[in-house]
Amino acid sequence: MKGLKGKNVLVTGATSGIGQAIAIRLAAEGCNIAINYRKSPEAAEDTEEMAMQKACGDIENCGVKSLLVQGDVSKEEDIINMVNTAIERFGSLDILVNNAGIQTEANSHEIETAEFDQVLTVNLRGAFLCARETIKHMLSQNRSGIIINISSVHEIIPRPMYLSYSISKGGMENMTKTLALEYANRGIRVNAVAPGATITPINEAWTDDPEKKAVVESHIPMGRAGTAEEMAAAVAFLASDEAAYITGQTLFVDGGLTLYADFREAWSA
Repeated sequence: MKGLKGKNVLVTGATSGIGQAIAIRLAAEGCNIAINYRKSPEAAEDTEEMAMQKACGDIENCGVKSLLVQGDVSKEEDIINMVNTAIERFGSLDILVNNAGIQTEANSHEIETAEFDQVLTVNLRGAFLCARETIKHMLSQNRSGIIINISSVHEIIPRPMYLSYSISKGGMENMTKTLALEYANRGIRVNAVAPGATITPINEAWTDDPEKKAVVESHIPMGRAGTAEEMAAAVAFLASDEAAYITGQTLFVDGGLTLYADFREAWSA
């Protein structure tokens, strides 16, 4: 896509699922990719190998650079080090993709305080701190830049049993809008991609069970779950010059899930 070649990108939580697909897609677009991982360097190496193969094929020294950077987004010192490492390696940072996230399942009245705090610390506080450090760098170099937050349809759809996750994504929506408004006149665009039901390892509980998968897909107007590659395509668009006049928006990539699928057939007047 227009304007991506040669851009320097940091993707958090890039070792599987949507994060991995984003890293691979942006490398294929000619971006230099910093691949963040928390605890599995082997998984990060797999992502790097796939990304470089997509970007370069069998050509050595094709010009696309990659970097593996360890860091836990629940820890401020890790985030600062992660951003600084990417800047030192590439010389600058043009695009941040806040993808790292977790979720836990529990009745809302039974959620432990520590468990609640952990989800918000990773999903919301971590995304903010990554954005803060990246924006500091962009402002210091007086350069434009892009931040893309990976949200969820549950930033607007309530999700019983996943209260902390839903709250974190609702907060991410407002964070996206606030940062976009605050830094628009400095050339920094901030948007979000909100996936619907997506076939990724984190969703194996229903993607690998035909009956459960059918139940999930019955609520999707398009009748199927999405793929990680489809989410990555949306990120590539928002990161590109094709989206140069878009900021403060959440792009729902959900097969119509947010269209109130249960109203496909009229049941009230």
